[in-house]
Amino acid sequence: MTFDQIKIEGLKALERQLGPDGMIRFLQQFETGWGDYTKERHKWLKETSVEALAEKIVKQRGEGRKVRR
Repeated sequence: MTFDQIKIEGLKALERQLGPDGMIRFLQQFETGWGDYTKERHKWLKETSVEALAEKIVKQRGEGRKVRR
């Protein structure tokens, strides 16, 4: 079997077992993203300390307790 034949048979099997919507949802899980998360996160978190981030998480969870330092 060629790679194209394997791909076609695999898609047929997915559609048969999951239906068209399920097949698409399954395939979307393996979609390649874009951008460079490692570089971009430094921009987003540039001025955020670990302590400030931890405090924000605790506050959002509604636990109301301070993080140990």
